[in-house]
Amino acid sequence: MPYWGWILIAIGVVVVVALIVWQAIAQRRTRRLRGEFGPEYERTVSSADSKREAEAELAARKRRRQEFDTRPLSAEQRARYSGEWREIQALFVDDPGGTVVRADSLIQSVMADRGYPVEDFDQRSADLSVDHPRVVENYREGHRLFRKTTAGEGTTEDLRQAMRAYRKLFDELLAEPADAAEPAREQDRILSR
Repeated sequence: MPYWGWILIAIGVVVVVALIVWQAIAQRRTRRLRGEFGPEYERTVSSADSKREAEAELAARKRRRQEFDTRPLSAEQRARYSGEWREIQALFVDDPGGTVVRADSLIQSVMADRGYPVEDFDQRSADLSVDHPRVVENYREGHRLFRKTTAGEGTTEDLRQAMRAYRKLFDELLAEPADAAEPAREQDRILSR
């Protein structure tokens, strides 16, 4: 075989090895992002033009999140916010729409105290998805139901569901780091009546 033939074979082998390595890196990135973002990964992929675009979006969220100085709430802050939530929730029967407005505002206050930017809703939910990927969809759903109601298309049941969705994020934002996965069973029981 001529010398140039061996060179072509070597180049072909290098290209094949490079493709295999590139594919392995891409699969590892997908597994890592899927593990970190959970259901948020699937939601982002389904709404993007391509998996590659979705993964780039998730990676950009992580980079943006690294710029924040987030912190847990102090015991005093948690107690104060829990009290405020109970007050808001107690008003639900008399003013469901106003209650959801106050709940949304309270969540933004908690986010600000935790160190998250509280820009527009889409940016807030994207930022939250990095640290709270399993409850951020509840936040989106609560917000959707609230907007539906303010547009005159929703019901009191929609507002009740919005409060339940907001509560899941609220509990996770208030939780001490070790408590983050602890559900609010009592509050769900009250709201499910």
